[in-house]
Amino acid sequence: MKKRVAILISGRGSNMRSLMAAASAPDFPVEIALVISNIGSAAGIQFAADAGIATEIVPHKAYESREAFDRAVSAHLEEAKIDIVCLAGFMRILSDWFASRWQGRMINIHPSLLPLFKGTHVHEQALQAGVRVSGCTVHFVVPELDAGPIIAQATVPVESDDTPETLATRVLVEEHKLYPAALKLLAEGKVRLEVGRAVFSR
Repeated sequence: MKKRVAILISGRGSNMRSLMAAASAPDFPVEIALVISNIGSAAGIQFAADAGIATEIVPHKAYESREAFDRAVSAHLEEAKIDIVCLAGFMRILSDWFASRWQGRMINIHPSLLPLFKGTHVHEQALQAGVRVSGCTVHFVVPELDAGPIIAQATVPVESDDTPETLATRVLVEEHKLYPAALKLLAEGKVRLEVGRAVFSR
């Protein structure tokens, strides 16, 4: 039985597209059942709709608080009988209520090797720090930002002439491979969240 997955986006949805491409394979253990965006003009929403996936726009400015918005999003997820939530460029800090409600069933991809370089402007942070490798991380989402247990990571070299843009491009290539692989592990029950740790099984 394929797991029903929702993807939350705010923009073009490039990682969403990599998850959709992976899910199109008959043996991939996931069905992309819903895409939600807080931005009505997000290019990813039209892409998902054109692919025949159910979409919802939930504008965060229509809600008086972060938690009220999150509760509206959660209601859509529950109505669609979602098993797993994937954040893919969803530019919202989640309320503790939402993070706790979906804990163990919600994952995110971040364009650095966590715990290094949390938050935004990640590639600028990496270049300023002078690291020789960077990369991306898929992790469980917990109430603390970019702090959830790590499921998978991929690395790229940092070149001496890199700009934030060139580094971002190189990391994104790895993101598009890593996210589907990590989602597959979760959907197959090969990784789970237990007492604040990612626990792996064969």
